[in-house]
Amino acid sequence: MVDWSLFGCARKGHVTYAPDEPALRDRLMAPTAGGTAWRCLRCGAFVTGAPHGTGPAAAAPLVRRGQELRGELILRVFAVERFLRFLFLGAAAYGVWRFKYDRVGIQRAFSHDLPAIRTLYTDLGFDFSHSKLLPFIQHSFTYTSRWLTLAAIALAAYALIELAESIGLWLARRWGEYLAMVATSVFLPLEIWDLTRGHITWLKVATFAINLLLVIYLVWTRRLFGVRGGKAAYEARLRTESVIEVEQAAAAQLTADAPSSAPAPASASSSPPHPGEST
Repeated sequence: MVDWSLFGCARKGHVTYAPDEPALRDRLMAPTAGGTAWRCLRCGAFVTGAPHGTGPAAAAPLVRRGQELRGELILRVFAVERFLRFLFLGAAAYGVWRFKYDRVGIQRAFSHDLPAIRTLYTDLGFDFSHSKLLPFIQHSFTYTSRWLTLAAIALAAYALIELAESIGLWLARRWGEYLAMVATSVFLPLEIWDLTRGHITWLKVATFAINLLLVIYLVWTRRLFGVRGGKAAYEARLRTESVIEVEQAAAAQLTADAPSSAPAPASASSSPPHPGEST
């Protein structure tokens, strides 16, 4: 079974912290032959060297551990997919922009290569008679320069949105999760409409499935829009699973279970004699 905390430290390095509270500080440090070792807040191992931070326990960084690290890896898979979309849309925007200035030459080249394109479609297993891309390209030669400029701007803007989604998901930032969820869910009704009225292909189904899974995953696991308690509940879960919180609770329990060190009250038989009594 994968220890995601160790896997995270192998990728990012250990995270140590020296709290100001003496009892908690003693539990997170250990003297060794190589110097003082501090407990990693992610994997729990003791690491020699100066701590990465110091201060009150409440100000300690919230470090993702265990399943949260697995979720971060899943987000990065979606981030790569978003980055590929950015490259595709950016190339499309550039192509439309170039097409605006060299329409005649591109039309001549397209007409010359159309038989080869038909053959390629057939070899890849696509039905040329149901293709929407090639008729769209042929019809695009009739578009005005103004329309092509607007199309290039729209494609470029969409590409930048995909790039922002990719960065936000890769860094596991909450704003990136919100952006990806909103930008993806906006197009889901359009994708459903396209699947119900048009020719269904594996590419359409795969795209719809990826987008739907991303929306569900973000809303449920990252608790967006107040779902399952929202951001407060998400951060509270990170705190309860943190090494500092666990050690703080253990220290408090030890203090509560420790026997009282106060001296017992003197018994009546041991009280000092009254004046006038013999000793």
